[in-house]
Amino acid sequence: MKKIIVLSLLLAFAVSCIKQGAKEPQTNNEIAAELAEIKSVLSFVLERGMNSSFEQVKQEIEKANKVWDLKLNESPSLGSPNAKIVIVEFSEFECPYCARVAPTLDSIARANPDKVRLVYKHFPLSFHRNAPAAGAASIAAQNQGKFWEYRWALAPHFRALNDSTYIAVAEEVGLNIEQFKKDMVLDKEKQAILDRDMKLGMEVGVQGTPNFYVNGKRQDRFSPALIEQMLKELY
Repeated sequence: MKKIIVLSLLLAFAVSCIKQGAKEPQTNNEIAAELAEIKSVLSFVLERGMNSSFEQVKQEIEKANKVWDLKLNESPSLGSPNAKIVIVEFSEFECPYCARVAPTLDSIARANPDKVRLVYKHFPLSFHRNAPAAGAASIAAQNQGKFWEYRWALAPHFRALNDSTYIAVAEEVGLNIEQFKKDMVLDKEKQAILDRDMKLGMEVGVQGTPNFYVNGKRQDRFSPALIEQMLKELY
């Protein structure tokens, strides 16, 4: 009985959130979007909410649906600034899951340069000791206008992050090596960039890597299928 009451209350809450301040749906896509949001709320409850109070679950849902200001212009960006789909990745270079998803992100960006924008935020995990230095190397590549080329090329080397690897990848993507060697040092300026992104990540609820936000909303189940569906809905 308690489960039925909680589900009923949360369904009512979901519908009210969706309809609040909104016009009647005009297209099939709008109707589908509302149904998908209701489904996501119920899914959330079934997976995480049964042992929580209604108020706790309500707060979690509101947080999950919040559109965050992720300060896009502070970070490396790939794709049109006018893109309808903006993917913000909180990531680092020693994370195996970040390495695994890199080719997928590269493919999405290449296939949709006018529709999808990628933004990278540094979030080096404390137990990945080489991640900060790798982040500094990527900033050195960014200084030469090749952050993304470097980001894709460094990803497979997550198990072998060291100065030799950073320099070898810099050579691979065609950087000025002498300048890169000077810039790759993790100095106070680069550490400040990492700290800034980490602070933002913690403010918006990042707890691990990779964490994705699409159009400002956190995506716990980020996948190419999500982006493909969003691309279809643009037409």
